[in-house]
Amino acid sequence: MSNFSNSSQNPFLILASTSVYRRQLLERLRIPFEVISPQVDEAPLTGESTVDLALRLAQAKAAAVTKEHPHAWVIGSDQVADLCGAAIGKPGNFERAMAQLQLMGGQTVTFHTALCLMKGDIETTLSVPSEVRFRKLSDDILESYLLAEEPYDCAGSAKSEGLGISLLESIKSDDPTALIGLPLIALSGLLRDAGFIIPSKT
Repeated sequence: MSNFSNSSQNPFLILASTSVYRRQLLERLRIPFEVISPQVDEAPLTGESTVDLALRLAQAKAAAVTKEHPHAWVIGSDQVADLCGAAIGKPGNFERAMAQLQLMGGQTVTFHTALCLMKGDIETTLSVPSEVRFRKLSDDILESYLLAEEPYDCAGSAKSEGLGISLLESIKSDDPTALIGLPLIALSGLLRDAGFIIPSKT
């Protein structure tokens, strides 16, 4: 799908993602891009750390789309939430989301958001951590939140850009949008290095 009319100012850009959140974040930069779904097995490898998993999947997503579009710049991204070394994934339903929030109450969870920008054999991959401290809240409050926002497609079950912010004590990150799914400060720098003009002339 195309999000903006093509412009001769910037190279061809593809977001390798099925995430509506990443698409919406990239739209903030107001540069033309296409969205293509990468076909990637996201299962972790034996003994793989959470940050290594995020980095590998971001690179794999970019590589999968680059294979079919070698002349385009491709963005791959992935996020893995880490609680005491264990990955916290997308809950998928109410029961698993409640269990996640109960487990994370009073704890600090590190969200590793990996980013890969690739064109052919050119590649830059990095990870931006966000340390999130969750409040210790009653099950009634957690249930009310889950029924109101239904964050079942969100790792960690709390959307910081929405009502989920009320579940948190603090967020520590050098790149605020990393927690939502795409670190735009880091990405803007990578895109400028690749020849993109941000903001571009209309």
